[in-house]
Amino acid sequence: MRYLSTRGNSPTKSFTEILLAGLAPDGGLYLPESYPRVTSAELTEWRELSYPALAFKVLEKFITDIPAGDLKTLVDRSYTAATYCNLRPGDAADEITPLRTLAPGLHLLELSNGPTLAFKDMAMQLLGNLFEYVLAKSGAELNILGATSGDTGSSAEYAMRGKRGIRVFMLSPHGKMSRFQTAQMFSLQDPNIFNIAVRGVFDDCQDIVKNVSNDHAFKERHRIGTVNSINWARVAAQIVYYFKGYFAATKSNDEQVSFAVPSGNFGNICAGHIARMMGLPIRKLILATNENDVLDEFFRTGVYRPRATAQTFQTSSPSMDISKASNFERFAFDLVGRDGASVRELWGKVDAGGAFDLSGARHFAGIARFGMVSGSSSHADRLATIRRVWQQYQVMIDTHTADGLKVGLEQRESGVPLVCMETALPVKFEETIREALGREPERPAALAGIEDLPQRFAVLAADAQVIKDYIAAHTTEPPNHHR
Repeated sequence: MRYLSTRGNSPTKSFTEILLAGLAPDGGLYLPESYPRVTSAELTEWRELSYPALAFKVLEKFITDIPAGDLKTLVDRSYTAATYCNLRPGDAADEITPLRTLAPGLHLLELSNGPTLAFKDMAMQLLGNLFEYVLAKSGAELNILGATSGDTGSSAEYAMRGKRGIRVFMLSPHGKMSRFQTAQMFSLQDPNIFNIAVRGVFDDCQDIVKNVSNDHAFKERHRIGTVNSINWARVAAQIVYYFKGYFAATKSNDEQVSFAVPSGNFGNICAGHIARMMGLPIRKLILATNENDVLDEFFRTGVYRPRATAQTFQTSSPSMDISKASNFERFAFDLVGRDGASVRELWGKVDAGGAFDLSGARHFAGIARFGMVSGSSSHADRLATIRRVWQQYQVMIDTHTADGLKVGLEQRESGVPLVCMETALPVKFEETIREALGREPERPAALAGIEDLPQRFAVLAADAQVIKDYIAAHTTEPPNHHR
């Protein structure tokens, strides 16, 4: 399996060659040269597999330059009952992502049983083991630069803490995450973890990551890698749970399923798009945004118009407070017929602070073949959905899952099972849960009082050079040297 850039001006590479790189040299994102197809016989075989066994079957189609035995070991190490320890009583230890049925044909796929209680763990635990494996082969070090609006940061840090040869520099918008999310990250005292609170919004953090990634001299000198979903391995790992959710919600391969997906950076739903391209019988991929509705606007109108920093709303589903969805470029590449020149032209406008309009293009006219529909949600919608699910089903959901479920129900079709992707446990957003339900969400005992722990972080300007200087000043010692 070889990988190409969405912008068409970089040579193809193998999986392990792109794993540590993040962006392609031409500024594009990596995708497989072609998507592997899954046969009906494979779907039948995979239906009964445990999560780790299914993950190996899916990932070996994308990772052909790691020996199968080694890959299986890495996958098995990533998806254990000890790591995914927040399962409900009665759930099988190897389920990892159990399906919770709310009503006939209406389900939640639980993706938040990992160490940071967010779906990002599903990919990040594997990514940490892949990084360590590849670095051990070369004896090299890696300085990870990432950006987070809430969950990516803690998932990455919990996956990378203590890993040999790895440092993590994580950017987050200062004061714009929930108290729980902030505490999960900033309370870590591991010497290879560096939290940087940026005076700005998530898009500023993401722009800095891209700026550093495009400074090839700095990137090479300081061995910069990324864990954001611009890293292909993140998306590849997330493809697995679409297969798992499909199998859990159906009895035969003749059935179709629709997935409702809360979306910020488009990585989660991009994995669903690729699963569908592989042949998984997905009827619709229902994209849900919050008040930051750039993606919903595109799928309704054909206009992709990222907002200025001042126009990005701070909401009660903060992990979706994103204007520039980096993974959307991967979908756009497929939408325009995998034409790198077209993507370069479109993102030239975006990178210059502009927008593009495909409403009159033949590509947008054919968008229905990808099964993608969308809608948006507000704070009032979130509160109403959280209350409704609690009152009707005695199930407590978080704010992002509420966005997904609200839009999913609007787009639901009779006779087609609807699976809403759960993205986090409610405890991560206690203030909104209290507002909606007048009660406290449960939290795992291991995370009791996390907000009261000492916190370690730096507050820096939203300036790429300032961040580069900080990285340079902290990469002169071995990654796990105690300062």
